[in-house]
Amino acid sequence: MVSGQTIGGTTEKTHRLRWWRVHDNGGVSSTLSFLLGSFMVLSSIGFLYTYMVYKNPIVNNNSLGCEEDSEGSWGIGVFYGDSPFSLKPIEAMNIWENTSAAWPVANPIVTCGSVTDSGFPSNFVADPFLYVEGDTLFLFFETKNSITMQGDIGVARSIDNGASWEQMGIALDEDWHLSYPYVFDYDGQIYMMPEGSKKGDLRLYRAVEFPLKWKLEKIILKRPLIDSFIMKYESRYWLFGSDHSRIGTKKNGELELWYSNTPLGPWKPHKKNPVYNTDKNSGARNGGRPFVYNGNVYRLGQDDGETYGKRVRVFKIEVLTPYKFRETEVDLGFEKPTKGRNAWNGARSHHLDVQQLRSGQWIAVSDGDRTPSGDLSRRYIVGCVLIVAAGSLVFLMGMLLGFVRCIVPLSWCPHNIKKRSDAFLVWERSNLLSSKLRQYCSRLNRLSSVLRCKMNPKTSLGRFAFVVILMGSIVLMCVGIGYIFGGSGGREPYVVDNHYSQFTLLAMTYDARLWNLKWYVQHYSQCPSVREIVVIWNKGTPPDPTEFHSAVPVRIRVEEKNSLNNRFKIDPLIKTKAVLELDDDIMMSCDYIERGFKVWRENPERLVGFYPRLVNGPGPLKYRAEKHARKWNGYNMILTGAAFMDHRMAFSRYWGEEAKAGRKVVDELFNCEDVLMNFLYANATSWGPSVEYVRPAWAFDTSKLSGVAISENTQSHYELRSKCLEKFTELYGGLSDRKVEFKRRKDGWDL
Repeated sequence: MVSGQTIGGTTEKTHRLRWWRVHDNGGVSSTLSFLLGSFMVLSSIGFLYTYMVYKNPIVNNNSLGCEEDSEGSWGIGVFYGDSPFSLKPIEAMNIWENTSAAWPVANPIVTCGSVTDSGFPSNFVADPFLYVEGDTLFLFFETKNSITMQGDIGVARSIDNGASWEQMGIALDEDWHLSYPYVFDYDGQIYMMPEGSKKGDLRLYRAVEFPLKWKLEKIILKRPLIDSFIMKYESRYWLFGSDHSRIGTKKNGELELWYSNTPLGPWKPHKKNPVYNTDKNSGARNGGRPFVYNGNVYRLGQDDGETYGKRVRVFKIEVLTPYKFRETEVDLGFEKPTKGRNAWNGARSHHLDVQQLRSGQWIAVSDGDRTPSGDLSRRYIVGCVLIVAAGSLVFLMGMLLGFVRCIVPLSWCPHNIKKRSDAFLVWERSNLLSSKLRQYCSRLNRLSSVLRCKMNPKTSLGRFAFVVILMGSIVLMCVGIGYIFGGSGGREPYVVDNHYSQFTLLAMTYDARLWNLKWYVQHYSQCPSVREIVVIWNKGTPPDPTEFHSAVPVRIRVEEKNSLNNRFKIDPLIKTKAVLELDDDIMMSCDYIERGFKVWRENPERLVGFYPRLVNGPGPLKYRAEKHARKWNGYNMILTGAAFMDHRMAFSRYWGEEAKAGRKVVDELFNCEDVLMNFLYANATSWGPSVEYVRPAWAFDTSKLSGVAISENTQSHYELRSKCLEKFTELYGGLSDRKVEFKRRKDGWDL
């Protein structure tokens, strides 16, 4: 018998090789070489893109925790109000924590980072419950262990009314997942009823050594209830919880009630159970501790409609008996986050605990997440699909170039199967699917020849198609990598001493630059740590603040005189310690703004900015661009057109008697206010650097589009600033001995 069975005049072996063959002498190597070469090129581009765009030079102190988690990136915030219906976040109360460089303290106040840094690796924290003991606040919460990937119950303590929290450790750790640690008093004892539905029952624990040691008191219900609480209503104790294990239960839309004479049971079911079994956006599933206000009892429920844990809804309980239950929804009055994924709770918040302190003030703790449920899995799937699509374009490019002539090997078609059973032959003859499949494979295999004829790489159309396909594959691959490695797309602030804070953004401008200002405000108002934008209006008719699309308040401060000195005018209405003086024609990423803010919080006595300059001798002082500073590997001045500073300290210096002569020079030349501020900082600092530099990946000068820049004539601008250097050196001393080298910080942001 001849090796390779003959099929239609061609051996089966030869038939299979046609898939790979490009020319009669091409063989397998041509197609494999093209595909392998394309894979290597795209992989190299992808690796370089990932390294350049998604590398993070800062040292990750939370290497054991705070990893991306499919359940989210939950954190916990604190709110205050005169009532449960007037709650505002801690940053709105202007609470300062000087020891943690938080001026003011901003939410979230407990995160996976603060728990991990205390020695208990965590991916997120959620489901917060308060326990008030005199002037001390205890916070119990779910923390997802990043090693076991299981929920434990953590506890923190605050002795300053919630401004700072000391992590005390893990209060409860079982062999199964725990969450929703409902803590309450009964008969002189402190109890905790966490959710542990994976165990199949509802357990009550009693504090043996509060707050870290607990003992199982009783299994109060052999039902896997989730997010349960116990409250006293009239003469009975009531248990609210959801059971998703029953057949016919609508997940996150079910609620059951039970009643008893004591929290220890026995518990009897409500006659209408389940009182809810409806849509998941109804608020049936509990979302925190019930509270009493003005004699009314309110229940908190989760709206899980758009995504799990979207928001908390509030219901006033009107009727509660063993036979009836009725509640009506009321408005909690919570302000919605305005920064989307740039806010710590911008995507969802599903838990709230509200309590009244001895002072009469109300305090609340709430959890929040910047991404919707399943965001990590969804991004991974989309990223993989886009990378596969990039590979498909490469395959198409190979067809146009002639390296790939067949899409489906003919040996895969049913009529080429070497061994067939009688049953298969009967199926093949009786079913049109086999014939249709053979026809489809044949047409598909001719596609490469058709495409190559229509778009020959030697023609203009062919070359254009080749370039488009090549660029498309690269773009798809980079976008796919962005979905996988680039995070949620939100910008996060950087923590200092486990605290977050906020700053005020100041922009000085006038009427000819209004078009630019609107773009500026819309962009920077989304940055996570921006509290307010203050526009210093120097000339012309000021705009209405409502004209701006802003996520934060915008205040227009109209000046009587058109002077650059107005940039540093003392403003008692500013509520933050830090201000970012940022020219309205500079556009850069929020991430680099946040990096600058972090560096300033670590060095609040300095000017921290993005544009370094070096003033040095010998010879006459000349103002030079950044290139000069790079040449001499150092800087001693930071342009305040993009710099963080302590406005109380900086503005007081600028408007002091010592700076009077310098301000006069600024008005005469209509220039150099930033140079003057640098001299004042250096003159006030007896030792060490007075400036710090942070390098942005990119910055765009929008004034080049309009021709209204003050420094449009670079040569004339530099000559004026050189005069300022000489004058300020006479008045305040030199800067040459204040040189700071690049690349000296560990964060790697001063390259």
